[in-house]
Amino acid sequence: MNVSDSEVVARLLSDSGYRQCERLEDARIIFVNTCSVRENAEKRVMGRLDLFARMKKKDPGLKVGVLGCMATRLKEKLLAHPAVDWVVGPDSYRNLPGMLGSAVAAPLEVNLSLTETYADIKPFRGEHHGISAFVTIMRGCNNMCAYCIVPYVRGRERSRDPFSIEEEVKDLFAEGFREVTLLGQNVNSYCWKPDNHTNQGAFASDRGDRPDSLTPEDGQAPVTFAQLLERVAAISPLLRVRYTTSHPKDMQDDVLYAMAAHPNICKHIHLPVQSGSNNMLKKMNRGYTREEYLDRIAAIRRILPGCTISSDMISGFCSETEEDHAQTLSLMEEVRFDQAFMFHYSQRPNTLAARHYPDDVSEDVKIRRLNEIIALQNRLSLESNRADVGKVFEVLVEGVSKRSEEFFFGRTGTNKVCVFPKMDSRVGDYVKVHVNSCTAATLKGEIVTETL
Repeated sequence: MNVSDSEVVARLLSDSGYRQCERLEDARIIFVNTCSVRENAEKRVMGRLDLFARMKKKDPGLKVGVLGCMATRLKEKLLAHPAVDWVVGPDSYRNLPGMLGSAVAAPLEVNLSLTETYADIKPFRGEHHGISAFVTIMRGCNNMCAYCIVPYVRGRERSRDPFSIEEEVKDLFAEGFREVTLLGQNVNSYCWKPDNHTNQGAFASDRGDRPDSLTPEDGQAPVTFAQLLERVAAISPLLRVRYTTSHPKDMQDDVLYAMAAHPNICKHIHLPVQSGSNNMLKKMNRGYTREEYLDRIAAIRRILPGCTISSDMISGFCSETEEDHAQTLSLMEEVRFDQAFMFHYSQRPNTLAARHYPDDVSEDVKIRRLNEIIALQNRLSLESNRADVGKVFEVLVEGVSKRSEEFFFGRTGTNKVCVFPKMDSRVGDYVKVHVNSCTAATLKGEIVTETL
């Protein structure tokens, strides 16, 4: 999400005459786009601001702005930092050009919006872009998970005009991008209603002349996420479509059937579970039970055979017992996630959990449980990858391997990283790769057919 936001900011500034620098040392203005989801992320930002403060002592003309979630959460505290000149929240980026060019504009803009989606702004992805792009389809979140700060720093949920999304993706494909990831805090709750249309839509100066434009007067039915997914997939069979993140309580079968109907919609679903314990899920305010989560997994396996599933897990949430932890491990064994993002609980200020539940699991216990989760997932990931040895996958070539200039890397449609000798392939090609070995994180193979 921050990558997508940074591209919006870059467009606003480039259209106002500012130029993006390749090196930090050349910059006259530095923006730090921030995340508040975990404490460690905020600590890294504060460390970076301390560095910029030292740079400003040597170069008083250097200016620094803090953007994003930390801007909303910490406001005046950030503005008081010796490095910081501007603090701008995620719904106030339109104000940036005016703030930079004015000696009287307020240096703090953090108001949240009920309507802002930046639908009319074409994100700036640079002159030397890759072949994959993020496309934000909605902003904010209505789920008040007890541990999560996102609704407080990014505001309420609002869906972006589907026409503007389609136009952005069409432009990306024409520019040479071959993969898009549709982004939202909870993409399954995407729902655009013509009678509640508040943004004009991206690249929409000619929308009234187009037969497929969507306006409040059209009287069309709401557009659901499944319908949006199909519309984007229909742009070209050579365009891969991914999305994240899904919420188990809102993941419906219509999305799964849309994925099954379109070969270019990647067969991978990120479905965060957070805990395998009903007690913890209820306390986390997740809105589903272990049994309901497993029902969603069963639907995925039934409708999308071979689809990979990744997840998020939190260890040591408030009052988590050893039995609760054991239930998380048992759910992991039952589902057999292909990949996972795993963290120990970090209390975030002003969340429901911070206001109502004691953070009473010791750090040592949190870390020990997290290590057990990681060890189990490493085994599951290795077993999942070993099951792919001997198979052939279509891989989109994304770039040069970090370990060798002689190898490319790319991802399968199931979102597994694959490394293989370059041969005659190029970045942006689809190639068939025979997998002949693996690690827990990577498939290794060789191209077995000509470039597609």
